[in-house]
Amino acid sequence: METYCPDCKKSTEVVFDHSAGDTVCYECGLVLEAHSIDETSEWRTFANESGDNDPVRVGGPSNPLLADGGLSTVISKPAGGGHSDILSSLGRWQNRGTGNDRNLLIAFKAIATMADRSVKLFIVNKLRFLIGFLKDRACEIYKKVEDLKSVRGRNQDAIYAACLYIACRQEDRPRTVKEICSIANGATKKEIGRAKEFIVKQLEVEMGQSMDMGTIHAGDFLRRFCSHLGMTNQAVKAAQEAVQKAEELDIRRSPISIAAAIIYIITQLSDDKKPLKDISLATGVAEGTIRNSYKDLHPHILKLIPSSFAKEEDIRNLCSP
Repeated sequence: METYCPDCKKSTEVVFDHSAGDTVCYECGLVLEAHSIDETSEWRTFANESGDNDPVRVGGPSNPLLADGGLSTVISKPAGGGHSDILSSLGRWQNRGTGNDRNLLIAFKAIATMADRSVKLFIVNKLRFLIGFLKDRACEIYKKVEDLKSVRGRNQDAIYAACLYIACRQEDRPRTVKEICSIANGATKKEIGRAKEFIVKQLEVEMGQSMDMGTIHAGDFLRRFCSHLGMTNQAVKAAQEAVQKAEELDIRRSPISIAAAIIYIITQLSDDKKPLKDISLATGVAEGTIRNSYKDLHPHILKLIPSSFAKEEDIRNLCSP
């Protein structure tokens, strides 16, 4: 960890003195910050029973999406004793009074599980921070829909997955419905698609305006698709340039289809050719759709492919669609 030191007049490494709570410059010894609060976990146990090894003695963090902030006291089931009947009754009444929050907690836990499974979908820096950010956004979307009392009786797994899909779109980290389907608890692409449309419609009616879903570009998916196919860095760079040029053209195809078609073109011009079936599996785009997108891009192919990647003669010799 580096921090600017006023004495050294540059960024230097710092050492944290846990006993005094001081942050000290490693080079000159200047105390940069005093009496800091240690926010790391404390692993001492304060349980009444010696057999209880659970070191946790505090609750979870506050959650503004819950009515009580997630800080309410929970009456646990009695382990025995003369007051077990009274405690059991209190526990039942508490569960009845906190039904809404209990449903939200179940939903938030399911969304968190899906988000944790999606780690492989996010090949970016600061991965854990990104997953947590999208998780919170998806929970906010679900809370808004739950407040409208309109999700009862619907496939909850599809609703959870749709909330995560919308969160990715709104935070400029779009993922395909097929990718979200791979981390959902059995919900199909059709169910997730319907749930997404339902949520967007409900929130638009509530807000009285169209819902911002962000803009999807072919480049948002390209690097991930290329990684799945094991393409070389040179081929990936050429594909990125081709995608940027394709955005300037009037190609009426979805960004995912354009990305798949450009990957197909680039692989056909490289030494490591990929069959259309493999590209279809990696991108989730049907083979017929890739062929049709390739047909739309073929008239502009000389403008799309960088001259540094392939010769003009090789590009002209590509098979016609």
